[in-house]
Amino acid sequence: MAIIDLRSDTVTKPTDEMRRAMAYAEVGDDVFGEDPSINELQERAAAMLGHEAGLLTTSGTMSNLLATLTYCNHGDEIVMGDQAHMFWNEGGGQAALAGVQTRLIPQNASGGINAEDVARNIRPAGNPHVAATKIVCLENTQNRCSGMVMTTAETKAVCDVAHEAGVAVHLDGARIFNAAVALEVPVMELTRDVDDASFCLSKSLSCPVGSVLVGSKDFISEARRWRKMVGGGMRQAGILAAAGLVALDTMVDRLAEDHQNARRLAAGLANIDGLSVDADSIQTNIVIFDVDEKVAKVPDFMKALVDAEVLVSYPGEHSVRMVTHRHISGDDVEEALSRTSKVVRELQG
Repeated sequence: MAIIDLRSDTVTKPTDEMRRAMAYAEVGDDVFGEDPSINELQERAAAMLGHEAGLLTTSGTMSNLLATLTYCNHGDEIVMGDQAHMFWNEGGGQAALAGVQTRLIPQNASGGINAEDVARNIRPAGNPHVAATKIVCLENTQNRCSGMVMTTAETKAVCDVAHEAGVAVHLDGARIFNAAVALEVPVMELTRDVDDASFCLSKSLSCPVGSVLVGSKDFISEARRWRKMVGGGMRQAGILAAAGLVALDTMVDRLAEDHQNARRLAAGLANIDGLSVDADSIQTNIVIFDVDEKVAKVPDFMKALVDAEVLVSYPGEHSVRMVTHRHISGDDVEEALSRTSKVVRELQG
């Protein structure tokens, strides 16, 4: 059997067009600002997201860290949802490297955070007893909430509250193009109200490496200094930027296919006794479902799936995550469902 890899869209490989572009990319020393391919990618990304300037980084984790380092001093506080990738999956870098503490607020039913909750949790500067809030961090799509999407209105409501309090808003937009495709709006509609935003090239856009951080010229200038400090000056990385330029031209519109496959996958999983998922809630390419203990504990269930050559990931507790991407066809979805159903039947004896 062929392996069906649903662990993440990070497993995607570059297209042939990307490989050709990488092979012939114009390059220069990016630390000196002299790599033409990187400069073009940064300018295009900033324009697409409605900001002044951009910065190529190695990963979304680096982009998020640079935003925190740029806005905050040690002892400051950042606010985010309690399911945020920045809290769960970035190695504690905000605390260890930026020296900030994180205040968590509950995610709402649509995966975002409510403006009212943000307002209650912002702490002003000037009180020596508390850490001052410097950033509100949003995430779109919301990884740990089955890829749910924050709308333009939801984003603006949070931004209005934060800006009124003098607090910046950072958007972890690792899959922001998925959100734009799902909502059928230009990506700029989802990023125009935030102070800065990042998006990943290496996830559903299928590039081998990279993230782009966008914001004002002053913000990006300071973020560039921090990028150098944490080892992100990659010199002739135009080889990587060339793939990103191809991705912006060719990989965005096709995300609708991944979303369709994810809804098809969720609907099939919902029909398997012992598995639970709200198929109607799936908006993008991430499907998180629960496994009843009568079937198996999740680690045992995942091991049985591996034996059936279906690879998945584990967000915790009773849940399993499957992610569709450009290497997963409709036929792959049907085969994955068939194998998963068989695994459930065998585990229940």
